[in-house]
Amino acid sequence: MSGTTLPRAFGHAARGVWVALRREPNLRIELGLGAAALALAWWLGAPLVPVLLAAGLVLTAELLNSALEATVDLASPEHAELARDAKDMAAGGVLIASTFAVVVGLALLGPPLLVRLGVLK
Repeated sequence: MSGTTLPRAFGHAARGVWVALRREPNLRIELGLGAAALALAWWLGAPLVPVLLAAGLVLTAELLNSALEATVDLASPEHAELARDAKDMAAGGVLIASTFAVVVGLALLGPPLLVRLGVLK
């Protein structure tokens, strides 16, 4: 992509996100969960930046996983153990990012939510 302008590069990136949103149901689910976590943080008066960072990490991991899966499918349309391993490892990255996002969410949002619900004082 030598000679690509910055606006054109942003256009390609935006197209990639749009393609993934249309094709990948998990990305749509993760986007919805991230938006819900952000709304909950705002409602609770909790810090928004850590929630944004955690959600952004999960969405980035999912986009990279989707890109790797598409590339592996193109390069190895027949069943191959290495292809399966690569796809499983990328999915594992999403699992790890999602798990840590849940931990961050529980740590940041759990206590103020329990106070708001009257369970804690």
